Amino acid sequence: MSHEYDKTQEALSRLTDAQFRVTQEGGTEPAFRNEYWNNHEPGIYVDVVSGQPLFSSTDKYDSGTGWPSFTKPISTDAVRSVTDRSHGMIRTEVRSAGADSHLGHLFDDGPAHAGGERYCMNSAALRFIPVSELEKQGYGEYLSLFGTAGVRTEEDTP
Repeated sequence: MSHEYDKTQEALSRLTDAQFRVTQEGGTEPAFRNEYWNNHEPGIYVDVVSGQPLFSSTDKYDSGTGWPSFTKPISTDAVRSVTDRSHGMIRTEVRSAGADSHLGHLFDDGPAHAGGERYCMNSAALRFIPVSELEKQGYGEYLSLFGTAGVRTEEDTP
């Protein structure tokens, strides 16, 4: 299935001030005071601007930093990296491939057994879709990540 994950004026107009500041202006939200840093529910995280699938809860871990952290993106072409020289340091910025939303930064201090990378993301750049909603919201192809492909929900049962 082919998807276009572009940034549109309509999508931008639906963003909250915090979402706009993070995704469009490269902002950062406060550690431990954001929606998903402590979310342990199974599901996927998509770009709040375009809906592009970015990360899976199967790759999420508690980094102790106060931001949602992942060992890898949901697919290699979901995100792109850019050198960020702001704030007097050199970091690797992570942006969504489709809408070019600022998501957060990539660090090399992640779990060694999972490749050693930490994708430290801003909750404000993400929208979480629980496993129970994947099919309904058009992301059914990701059910297999959770071993639930073909599982019927209550709504599907006659």
